[in-house]
Amino acid sequence: MSQAGLPTDLPALQASIAHQRESLKELLQQPLAEMAQRCAGVWPKRDELNQLCLEGLKTFPYCMFMYVLDKQAVQISDNASQYGLQTEHLARDRSQRPYVLDMNPDRDFNLSGSYISLHARRPSITAMQSIRDNAGELLGYLGADFDLRDLPLSSEVYEEPVGWRQMKGDPAIRGGVFAQTRSESLMDQHMDTSLAIMEEMILERGVFHGKLHFSSSRMTIWLYDDPYRYRILEFDALQNPDVCLAYPHREYPKGSLIPEEAVRPILEQFRALRFADDTVYLRSGSLNLFNGVVSLTFSCDGSHYVSYDTFLNKGLSFWIGSDGQLP
Repeated sequence: MSQAGLPTDLPALQASIAHQRESLKELLQQPLAEMAQRCAGVWPKRDELNQLCLEGLKTFPYCMFMYVLDKQAVQISDNASQYGLQTEHLARDRSQRPYVLDMNPDRDFNLSGSYISLHARRPSITAMQSIRDNAGELLGYLGADFDLRDLPLSSEVYEEPVGWRQMKGDPAIRGGVFAQTRSESLMDQHMDTSLAIMEEMILERGVFHGKLHFSSSRMTIWLYDDPYRYRILEFDALQNPDVCLAYPHREYPKGSLIPEEAVRPILEQFRALRFADDTVYLRSGSLNLFNGVVSLTFSCDGSHYVSYDTFLNKGLSFWIGSDGQLP
């Protein structure tokens, strides 16, 4: 089943990244431009450029390295760091580094995209500021490297929108899906008990995210009392309602985007998708109360993330591909 044109989170994610980049530009652009003017006044004296870079680090205590390049992007200063000068970088050719290759020649200030640093192997970003003489001729560049973890980014956390997302899985599995048939699992044989325990865990035992692995007969749960760790309930536990006694009673969370009365229909829809077709069938299904999202993985290895109400409004023929296509 093709879902071309369905919304994804990509535009929102890109907007969040763009917002952070604009904040960094506002923070860096003017101070680096002022430093570049001072560099032009001592060009191309190594010692003086080194001293200016060391002084510049006082303005940017979160900067890893500051250095000066000529027009060919060959380094003519040492690396200035918060721990002093690193002389081994003198004459280093940086012309093939991503922050040089991506520069816009029409701009005096360029902020690179994030890249993995050569030595620390960590996500980094580099600001490049053109250095020009009094006549406006390009002399070289002032570079400033930043480790992403050190940058004073805004405290806003990217909020993922709730939209329908489809992800196709392993092509080898999709290619052979019509040659396979669902094998009855232990959970399939005892579905009523498994679903009843999952419902109890969500409604009464503080589970905010639960995933049923139908093919391997297990359940994975996350508790809002202990959200950083997941727990795995294997088949034996899923057949013994006493397992619920291991988790204290909790009120259904007020912040849930999935209403209490929708939990059972969601689980029953999982059951229906598991048994509706012996070729295209549900391998696993999960629901997250705070995202309001249901996730599905089918035998063809295709996955869907969809809001709970959209999921409940779709009929079985939609999910198992009556139009001749796979989920």
